[in-house]
Amino acid sequence: MLFKNISSLAMLVLVTTIVHGADKLKYNKDIRPILSENCFACHGPDSAARKADLRLDKREDAIKFGAIVAGSAEKSPIIERIYSSEKGKVMPPPKSHKVLTAIQKEKLKQWVLEGAEYELHWSFITAKKSTLPQIKNEAWAKNPIDRFILAELEKKGLAPAPEADRRTLARRLSLDLNGIPPEPSVVEAFVADTRPDAYEKLVDQFLQSSSWGEHRGRIWLDAARYADSHGIHFDNFREMWSYRDWVINAFNKNMPFNQFTIEQLAGDLLPNATLEQKIASGFNRCNITTNEGGAISEEYLVLYTRDRTETVAQVWLGLTAGCAVCHDHKFDPFSTKDFYSMAAFFNNTTQGAMDGNIKDTPPIIAVPIPADKARWEVVTKELATVRAQVENRKKEAKGDYDKWLATATKETFSTGMPTEGLIVSAGLKEGKGNKLEFTINKEKKLIDAPEIAWVKGQTEEKVLQVAKAGSVTIPEIGDFEKDQSFSYGAWVLTPRQASGPLFARMDDTAKHRGWDLWFENGKVGAHLVSSWPENAIKVMSKATFNQNVWTHVFVTYNGSGKADGVKIYVNGIAQATEVLSNNLTESIRTKVPFRLGSRHSKEPLQKATFHDLKIFNRSLKAEEVAALGPVEKLVQILAKEQAKRTPEENNQLFDWWLSNMDAKSKDLTTQLGNLDREEKELKGKGTIAHIMVEKAEPSMAFILNRGDYDKRKDKVAAATPEVLHAMPKETQRNRLGFSQWLLMPENPLTFRVTVNRFWQEVFGNGLVRSSGDFGITGDTPSHPELLDYLALEFRDQGGDIKKFFKLMVTSATYMQSAVSTPEKLEKDPANRLLSRGSRYRMDAEMIRDYALASSGILTKKIGGPSVKPYQPEGVWEAVAMIGSNTRDYKADVGENLYRKSMYTFWKRSAPPASMEILNAPNRETCTVKRERTNTPLQALVTLNDPQFVEAARFLAERTLKESGNTPESQLDFISMRILSRKLNPAEKALVLAVRTDLLEYYSKNMEEAKKLQTFGAYKSDPKLNLAELSAWTMTINSLMNLDEVLCR
Repeated sequence: MLFKNISSLAMLVLVTTIVHGADKLKYNKDIRPILSENCFACHGPDSAARKADLRLDKREDAIKFGAIVAGSAEKSPIIERIYSSEKGKVMPPPKSHKVLTAIQKEKLKQWVLEGAEYELHWSFITAKKSTLPQIKNEAWAKNPIDRFILAELEKKGLAPAPEADRRTLARRLSLDLNGIPPEPSVVEAFVADTRPDAYEKLVDQFLQSSSWGEHRGRIWLDAARYADSHGIHFDNFREMWSYRDWVINAFNKNMPFNQFTIEQLAGDLLPNATLEQKIASGFNRCNITTNEGGAISEEYLVLYTRDRTETVAQVWLGLTAGCAVCHDHKFDPFSTKDFYSMAAFFNNTTQGAMDGNIKDTPPIIAVPIPADKARWEVVTKELATVRAQVENRKKEAKGDYDKWLATATKETFSTGMPTEGLIVSAGLKEGKGNKLEFTINKEKKLIDAPEIAWVKGQTEEKVLQVAKAGSVTIPEIGDFEKDQSFSYGAWVLTPRQASGPLFARMDDTAKHRGWDLWFENGKVGAHLVSSWPENAIKVMSKATFNQNVWTHVFVTYNGSGKADGVKIYVNGIAQATEVLSNNLTESIRTKVPFRLGSRHSKEPLQKATFHDLKIFNRSLKAEEVAALGPVEKLVQILAKEQAKRTPEENNQLFDWWLSNMDAKSKDLTTQLGNLDREEKELKGKGTIAHIMVEKAEPSMAFILNRGDYDKRKDKVAAATPEVLHAMPKETQRNRLGFSQWLLMPENPLTFRVTVNRFWQEVFGNGLVRSSGDFGITGDTPSHPELLDYLALEFRDQGGDIKKFFKLMVTSATYMQSAVSTPEKLEKDPANRLLSRGSRYRMDAEMIRDYALASSGILTKKIGGPSVKPYQPEGVWEAVAMIGSNTRDYKADVGENLYRKSMYTFWKRSAPPASMEILNAPNRETCTVKRERTNTPLQALVTLNDPQFVEAARFLAERTLKESGNTPESQLDFISMRILSRKLNPAEKALVLAVRTDLLEYYSKNMEEAKKLQTFGAYKSDPKLNLAELSAWTMTINSLMNLDEVLCR
């Protein structure tokens, strides 16, 4: 008993010394963690969970309630309750299973005595660079990081782990900087390099690799929520990969972080924004979108803005801003007004609510391939110049036009009227009866038309109106092939119907094989189809035309099999077009007949009205179409007295004269056509980028009651959260100004959040483990002074990302071995103090890329369209709607099967199955930290997935061809590629025994050996011993599943 009392007294003295011997207690460092862990659940910001209506998270509330009397521990009930031994009085209550330590109690008591001062949450206080800590073991520290780490270790009585061996360091470094294992030759060169800066040179070598940008970019794409599909409803393809490639290039160029930030958030708003800067603004366009019937546009525009706001808040500020959508944030000083004011910055885009189920939802821009970029810039400038000249000629030519008009007669308009190649013509103006006169190949024929009507025409008394699908059917018209040129069109008056064929020779019962003249939402276009949609061309005019006015529509096709071979004309004027499909490679011929107003069996265009239909067996020139189209109408206009002509009629005469009679205009039009064709060719070889385009009006938003889109409250202008530094008055209130505000020195969050995430990429966890939540409910930093030091160092050195990573990986902290001790497992179980090297399972993409790279089958091509490697059958089909163009998954062939995983096509509703099993996100929303789980399914992937088995097959073949003839030398070759080291004698004996057993098995079961070699598309060399090849395949497959391989 005496001993116990003496021990208690000693402990009391020790606790008192620890607490009172220190400087004045800091709320954020010393007190908030205690209250947050033990008290805030019942006495914090959550009103629903709050007990006794007491808040301890706010000083004024705690004092007003009487729980704390500043300066008096004796009068403060909070101190009385934590020291109480009474079951019904002690806090925290026993049922909470939380117990304060003696040191924690003494800290709370001392804090109250010192005045119970609160502080703003640590992350909202501007960072300050502290002096480097004093340490005992000066020789261990290689750079400032180590002094902060070692200072904390020494406080705990711990020593750092020994430095890892060179092979381990080379592998670790390659994985952390490049995302793939190192080549054995690189490892061996490093091991043999005796220079004192050998390690630093290896770091520089990996930083200069193009794999650096791919690896950093792959991680960034999680935060950017990048994917290759829209996400909602049909989840159709979105052509977005130009943004992904921009990210890779930005990292490889070591773009300063400030520029990296500004260009992504507001590249389109920069003065004289470049193509690359506009592509970068695609960060804002990575959100999920919809085109679902019945979707309410305003609701989805609100959701899109909310997504952008929450994403930016989490990526740059580390805040859970979405918690303030419906009400003020329950924990952080972030109000609903703050949220919607910040959302206003992202609420001013011209992007519509519906994505149209198309790959290129506006606003977009064309992106040429790198080889064409210089010519693209020239063509773009020349197009602008020639277009300006065309407009100037229109102004200058009025005098010449007036002279021509004074002498013009109706015969004038016959100039250039095309007749060559005319194989079908029909006036369609009989006016009565059920027979139509067609001239087919110069032979007149009467065509039975049982269900038609005759209605008033534009110049004729009566013209044809098709009353029922199939009323006009002519088998001998329009039997064209994809490599034949032809042209077709007519005068039309379209009905008030969303879409339909004006005329067609198309079998809609056989995947729409054939061709048509198509009307859709006020636009005119054409389909040339072998099999819709996978083998077809679809081109539509960009502009709409008036459905209530007679319009001459005409299509020419040059037989190229390409969309740029299709030209569309309205009233004789070539139209700007949009290509909706361009992958025709097979025949378009069909046995079904030509029909007016419908395809073969359905999709009629009700009450379509026609006259003067013409079909040619060649591609007409622009001037021929111009002469063909409006002739009848122009003659009618010319016959009017000039005073009675409408402005529109005068314009039609003038436009015709410019196109057909004015030499200067015709020359300019030719130049324009040539440049336009070249531009389209360059576009056809390139891709597009989804970009941001700002509206002209100031940014604003509405506070929404409970976040409901249709319950608007106060209107708010764009503004930054009140808890953070103010935006300077001279800063623009748009995305550009906001991005600049994020990077101001006064911002306490941006650089802390960023370096913390970089730290997480290397050490597995950030200094703040909750890397997406720097708020009150997030974790406190394990090393707060180090976090601030790194944030300010990164900021002050211009956001040099490569330099920052070099600082981390050249630290002694990073270079420690991952070996632990019983003492460290007790004092630092989660390695938060970094008493040893970090070790964790690699991300899904790294595991797949590791297998491909170590085997040697990895394709090292950078950038380009996303690819489709192996995937289990039915994954897409199980979730996709009929009609979706991401419903049927077809794996690629050739090198695309072996591209790095970051290039894999990412369908949001069904992410790559093998990667999703390994915790890859679906990217519907921003992800700044992935989960890491361990499940049996993961083992099934790495053991049985064709990609992994094929990699093992490929390495087995290389082993037999490239290594020595003995099993021992062959195993050395394998282990150096997979583990970056040779196996020790015990390991080697074990593995060779496994290989011997497998060789015996496959020698007796050759059919199984043959079956094994069918995994994947790679064809094994038939000259090799099949049993030996298969034995090594399965041995390698086992080695690839070692914990040492799957973990970094």
